[in-house]
Amino acid sequence: MIRSVIRYGWPAAIMLLWALFAVGGGWLGLDPNHIELSKILLAPGSDAWLGYDDLGRPLWDRLVAGAQTSFLVAVLVVLISTIVGTAIGSISAYLGGWWDHVIVRIIDIFLAFPGILLAIALAGLLGPGINNVIIALGVVGWVGFARLARAQVLTIKHREHVQAAQALGTPPLMIIWRHIIPLIMAPLIVEATFAVAGAVISEAGLSFLGLGVQPPESSWGSMIRDGARYMLVAPHMVLVPGAALMLVVLAVNLLGDRLRDRLDVRTRPRE
Repeated sequence: MIRSVIRYGWPAAIMLLWALFAVGGGWLGLDPNHIELSKILLAPGSDAWLGYDDLGRPLWDRLVAGAQTSFLVAVLVVLISTIVGTAIGSISAYLGGWWDHVIVRIIDIFLAFPGILLAIALAGLLGPGINNVIIALGVVGWVGFARLARAQVLTIKHREHVQAAQALGTPPLMIIWRHIIPLIMAPLIVEATFAVAGAVISEAGLSFLGLGVQPPESSWGSMIRDGARYMLVAPHMVLVPGAALMLVVLAVNLLGDRLRDRLDVRTRPRE
């Protein structure tokens, strides 16, 4: 872990801090919903690193709670999208025929709509809440993995080892699982890293619109929404969660770029 942080620099450090706050935030003894009326809109200072919000709640505590929300949503959405999308795309490409034609048409229909707008529509139909946000983003997110997995399987399914497994009577699902999936994991892992950034932004956007976590629970998107009304008198209410959101998304994208370059045999440096 430490060697990876040193190799990838500050983006890895940001990701490590995000994960530590998300997993271990509950042991820090923070109280994100504690209200102190005497400290309403108090700017950052010695009493609080990041200041207080419009209800007198400490922004540091709420920032850590928001990290837990964004991390939970990102991990679950990417996990669901990866499993569902890879399974559908791999089976579609391997079987071919009318099954592949139907799946391609479904993917085209999903791609015809902007993903965030479709997620907003689904979250609005399902109702506000963290569980519905995960469902809505998962329904939208599987398409990219399915298209990528399908393209990769189409280039692999005619290789000699796959044909040998077919000649030996190996079931199709076993061929996909043992002989194809391991060969397409690299691009799927890279896609998953970029999907994490997309899930974080989407969760923040849905929470900003009131479709994500509900008060008094904390989310970076809802913190930005609450602070937008006080931009002139308490800009720290927007700058604090906005900076955290920007740093996490930027770190994920930079790590995704470096991981893609490292996994690409054409650009991998010789050791």
